[in-house]
Amino acid sequence: MKVTKADVYLYGMIVYSTLHRLAGEYPDADGYGEIEDTQIVPGGETGNSAIVLAKWGHRVKVAGPFLGRKTREGVVTFLSSRGIDCSGLHHDESFDGVRDLVLIGGATRTVFGWFGAFYAGPKRWTLPERNDIASASVVGIDPYFREDSEAAARMCCELGKPYVTIDCAPDSALHRGAAVTVISGEFIRNQFPATEREALLRVYTANSDGLVIFTSGANEILFARGGGGIGRVLPCRIVPKSTLGAGDTFRGGVIHAVACGWGDEQIVRFASATATSVCRRFPFAIDPPGLEEVAKLGATLEAKTDRKNQI
Repeated sequence: MKVTKADVYLYGMIVYSTLHRLAGEYPDADGYGEIEDTQIVPGGETGNSAIVLAKWGHRVKVAGPFLGRKTREGVVTFLSSRGIDCSGLHHDESFDGVRDLVLIGGATRTVFGWFGAFYAGPKRWTLPERNDIASASVVGIDPYFREDSEAAARMCCELGKPYVTIDCAPDSALHRGAAVTVISGEFIRNQFPATEREALLRVYTANSDGLVIFTSGANEILFARGGGGIGRVLPCRIVPKSTLGAGDTFRGGVIHAVACGWGDEQIVRFASATATSVCRRFPFAIDPPGLEEVAKLGATLEAKTDRKNQI
């Protein structure tokens, strides 16, 4: 298996998270839950992707929301100590920074945050840097910075840089130019509640030449591109310590696989194994899985392509 160490530029969400792991399942309303462990670590789609990619030896630079009074020291200290370049992050002393609080019980996690207030105020995120994109081998772009996320995608296309994105509309510019688009089950449930997954996958593949992956937690993953058949991978069944960061690091696994030049099935198997390995940990950011662990698990996953169900 060819493994490449790449220069990766990640443009997206980084939060400072307070994580409470419960001793049991999340309680019903007016119930009680015992907190078993508490950790405070950086997270978010870009933060979590950066952590696993740096663990695997990639040279990672991040850019995203401004750091504030309550996030700057914790985020920069943690990420920089793991070799992640934080020079693209801007400090804004006028606000607290992007934070959330997460309660993790069994196979669920419930997030409480201040994202509404973040978007209601002035624009508090960095613009994508053309020079950083030009210097990268692979780029990850979150959709959360609106026209600036699309500007990052245009720069990638102009410079011939492959990028991986997540949870965007099938007719969006962000999806059209992507090397890989990962769509979560949560996004599908919220945006396309009445649409059958295979039919929706056809809509996405019709709007891009890239690989499209539909995740669904511990359930079957669908993937396809162009006029090919629908591929399927069933994630490994485990009892998770925490599902937090699984989707974010799935994208990190995809970026690693794209950097290595792997084929579609191998991309999906590796990304699925990454997410599973993360679910075995709490919090994964303290002890992210190594390449050998992920590759070994990915080799055990079953994959098939339905050639009768052409896109």
